[in-house]
Amino acid sequence: MVQNARSRTVLALYSAADDIQCHRVRLVLAAKGVTYDLVQVDPAKPPEDLTDLNPYNSLPTLVDRELTLYDTSVVCEYLDERYPHPPLMPIDPLSRARLRLASVRIERDWLPEIEHIRAGGKPADAARKRLREQLLSALPLFKASKFFLNPEMSLVDCLVTPVIWRLPSLGIELGREGKPILDYGERLFHSQGYARSLTPEERALRP
Repeated sequence: MVQNARSRTVLALYSAADDIQCHRVRLVLAAKGVTYDLVQVDPAKPPEDLTDLNPYNSLPTLVDRELTLYDTSVVCEYLDERYPHPPLMPIDPLSRARLRLASVRIERDWLPEIEHIRAGGKPADAARKRLREQLLSALPLFKASKFFLNPEMSLVDCLVTPVIWRLPSLGIELGREGKPILDYGERLFHSQGYARSLTPEERALRP
């Protein structure tokens, strides 16, 4: 159960109301069934306690007792090791490396385009077109397995699914060609815990 509170207990997550990286961490926590305090932050006005904890004032920021983590990939891998069941990374090094590389590509290729789209203006149209093309070019990765490049849900799914969730709000339609991507999204949206990962603001992104 997620509690909205500013006081920290064992585990606290400082999170924006609508942010893919924050959603990514919340989805990991939901998949693990971990109870935590959710501290919702306005990125434009970070609270003093966040400034004290994180020199970059970045979100998401995770606090576990005396430990503070603020790089999203580090946070996700820490949670997967800290709460090992269910595991969200495969055992063999090759598969783990492949999934880590996929996350890097998504963060470098997809997420900047989403930032351009949300910024609006003329560059948003070009970014929308590029993101749509990148998603469709990744179709084989969505078809390769039940989940993204893996037979079981992984940390990469916790990054990909928030992107797919936001496509309607970004004005991106994949059409019939993109049906495998949309079907993938629907499977994850109905998975155990996904609803718990959403803020009210994120729920409102889809009709």
